[in-house]
Amino acid sequence: MRKRKPVPTGLELEIMHVVWGRPSVTVRDVYEELLQHRKIAYTTVMTMMGIMERKGYLQKKRSDKAHLYRPSHPKSRVLRSLVNDFVTRVFNGSAKPLLVHLLENEKLSEEELEEIAGLMRERRKQP
Repeated sequence: MRKRKPVPTGLELEIMHVVWGRPSVTVRDVYEELLQHRKIAYTTVMTMMGIMERKGYLQKKRSDKAHLYRPSHPKSRVLRSLVNDFVTRVFNGSAKPLLVHLLENEKLSEEELEEIAGLMRERRKQP
């Protein structure tokens, strides 16, 4: 059986969203961005980014005075992997129950519903 990759924690995903938004970042960049939305210590961010590098989420490069971090994988790849893992674990690999739940229980705007319908039409056209 293939070993599953660890799923990023909530804080790791928050950090990744900051990192994905820029070409490269320092710990200070991420700390200041997170501080706008939550109370967090600089040392916590520094520790988490070190852990994330060891897990393979981030790549680190030495700069003049600080380390520069960038994502190891594009956002789309990571999110696709997270969704696939979620569907496998929660819905036994079938995306249909997830889609039904979202359509029935979430407040989707007409614009969002039309966009989903358009994506479905495009998907049906694919061989």
